[in-house]
Amino acid sequence: MGTTAFFLTEREKYSPEKFLSDTIIAVFQSDHRLIFDNHKNIENGRFSSTTLNVLSHSYNSGENNHQFILYVKAKENKSVLFHDYEDLNLDPKQDLIRVGTIEEVFGAEEVIFQFVYEYLKLNQSDYFWVADYDWVYTWEDIKKLHSMNYDSDWCYKNPKMMG
Repeated sequence: MGTTAFFLTEREKYSPEKFLSDTIIAVFQSDHRLIFDNHKNIENGRFSSTTLNVLSHSYNSGENNHQFILYVKAKENKSVLFHDYEDLNLDPKQDLIRVGTIEEVFGAEEVIFQFVYEYLKLNQSDYFWVADYDWVYTWEDIKKLHSMNYDSDWCYKNPKMMG
């Protein structure tokens, strides 16, 4: 099992349809490719999740480091529950959920960074969290990192300690 990452968003404002829409825009703006075949996982007769594949245009078959899989989940899906407020120094009054699960960060850091930048530009109150670490990236953090020389280890470093 690899390093998983999530977008954290307020439960009240989340819908899978809006997330899908913002994902398409973020992929378009980051000059990547999107593979989406609209396969819906259904549980108890209701939408549960679907997956997308985001790829760099420089992707060659056999290379995993220029792509990532993104899971889009229903608000009611139990896997979206988020409880790590204290560990991440976040206010529990925000009622955040984990959406946009990235299955494997390692090896795809650059394509993820470009995508996260464009997604957070659209959703500036959301967070990006690499689950193995005790910090989140805000829009301000990503914007600052984007203005600097690219660091392939960006997602393994506390953004408050960079630059």
